[in-house]
Amino acid sequence: MSIDELLEQLDEVLDGGIKIPGKKTVVDVEKLRAIVDDIRLNIPSEIKQARGIVADRADIITNAKREADGIIRAADEKAKAMVSQEEITKLAQEKAAEIIATAQGKSRNMRKAAQDFVDDIMRRADEELTANLGEVRKTRAALKQQVPTAVRTED
Repeated sequence: MSIDELLEQLDEVLDGGIKIPGKKTVVDVEKLRAIVDDIRLNIPSEIKQARGIVADRADIITNAKREADGIIRAADEKAKAMVSQEEITKLAQEKAAEIIATAQGKSRNMRKAAQDFVDDIMRRADEELTANLGEVRKTRAALKQQVPTAVRTED
């Protein structure tokens, strides 16, 4: 029998007692003692059940917390891995941008150096050609002066 049922019996014995004026009741003491003894016998089993329920509840809560902690840890690790991956990607992109900028700068410098070199060669060639043209004109003028003199002497 459960404690609730025994308490219900106790109420019935009290309600079934003989009422005496002045709020007093005469009850069968033997029945009350038997019920109280049964309650005492049942209390330990009820308490054991309650303790078992509390222990089960505590185990369930502990397991749930452990599971939650595991899920949180896994999520944290995944988040860290994702952040790490993102950082690696970002660093790689920054490095790639730096390499491209350096290569573009070197390319501009090489193009300018090549243009300067070609310009210098063309300037020197222009100066040489101008000097040679001057020599050709002098030689031609000198030849023109010699040809009329030679032609006159032959006459």
